[in-house]
Amino acid sequence: MNVFIRQLTGIRFIAAAWVLLYHLQGPLNQLGLLFAGFADVLRVGRLGVDLFFPLSGFILTHTYLHRLGPALQNRGTLNFWYLRLARIYPVHLVMLFVAGAAVIAQARVTGEAADRDWLNPVDFIKNLLLIQEWGPDPQRGWNFVAWSLSMEWLAYLLFPLLVLLLWKLHHRFSTRLLAVSWVVVLLPLVIYGLSTTDPYYTDNWGSTFRILTEFTAGAITYLIVLRFLPDGARDADPAPRTERFATTLSVILPVLVVIGAIFLGSWGPAQAGEIDLGGDVEPLPPYFHLLLVPLLIAWIGALALSRRGLARFLSTRTLVLGGFISYSLYMTHLVWFGLWRAGLRAVGIDGGFLYAIAVIGLVAGALIIAWLMWRFVEEPAREWLRDRIGIRPRPTEEAGEAIAEAEHVGDSAEPIDVQPIDVRDLPRDPDR
Repeated sequence: MNVFIRQLTGIRFIAAAWVLLYHLQGPLNQLGLLFAGFADVLRVGRLGVDLFFPLSGFILTHTYLHRLGPALQNRGTLNFWYLRLARIYPVHLVMLFVAGAAVIAQARVTGEAADRDWLNPVDFIKNLLLIQEWGPDPQRGWNFVAWSLSMEWLAYLLFPLLVLLLWKLHHRFSTRLLAVSWVVVLLPLVIYGLSTTDPYYTDNWGSTFRILTEFTAGAITYLIVLRFLPDGARDADPAPRTERFATTLSVILPVLVVIGAIFLGSWGPAQAGEIDLGGDVEPLPPYFHLLLVPLLIAWIGALALSRRGLARFLSTRTLVLGGFISYSLYMTHLVWFGLWRAGLRAVGIDGGFLYAIAVIGLVAGALIIAWLMWRFVEEPAREWLRDRIGIRPRPTEEAGEAIAEAEHVGDSAEPIDVQPIDVRDLPRDPDR
């Protein structure tokens, strides 16, 4: 049994919820719920995506290091790419059309013209091909959050080459050199994160910096984790001393992220102003928040080696189910939020008790929509596409990917050392 799959699945829900709350800053502020500290953590909630990227690298390396192996394999590479698309594309395709329809519907409700700059065939084709975020100055549109999916697809295309390097690192580098490699890989991200030209860190190839450094660092984190397992066996438990230290780190590291977020939220040079999002005014993310990413990546490694405390909490049935629906939650929530805002404007609700009830409905609706998308689109489509190339569908076994996206551990015909988590044994109600 692979012992860290469940807690890494739980992290996925934490990452998706962080992004969701980041986009909820306006309504939460309207309700007076953005108290000191909490507000600062939400301001850097976009780091949930930067948590997904290394999770993706970690899990893909766990799954494919020995399958793609020391030499480039044409068939294995094509199979890998197909299975990655089977995992992410169905929900993306559905939401691409839903986003366009939502803009038209929103325009009808509000009486505004549906004149979005991105509502054109060229941008549609870019989104269709998952290349919309490629380049030094990407123009996002349609389903906005799919920008991270575009970056994930870039990482997937490069992974069969990256795994050749990872194989050499795994077999030739000492643990100390692996740690040095981890630092070296993240240096470009840290240097870029010191800039103050764009608080979203998307210009000047920012998104590409983020995916390539974070994804690779996540992969190297997996190699380091293997060094702390007996004989490098991925289905083994670490030594008690190692496990205790990892459990302590698994608590300290997120606390440091929270402290860092609070510091950046109050430090003058990090402030980047405010933005008006259709009536909801909220502060921009603080500059330098990418400097917290190495702590998040190290947190993944600590949780993988931990068996108690926070790791056990993330392994609970509710958090695992949350991890299952996290990709659909990430991909659907922003369109749902836009429709919700348009609906409230149409009926003239902008505060008070009814607004509070509406916000509760907003969150509950996001979870329900995510569960429905996962249950009736994401999983059935993935299984159908796997069956097209003769791979028998399996119970869901997942642990962490980019927003988006979740990685599917069983994306191969060959057996792997992971105990399946049968979705039939999980509660059907996402609120349970």
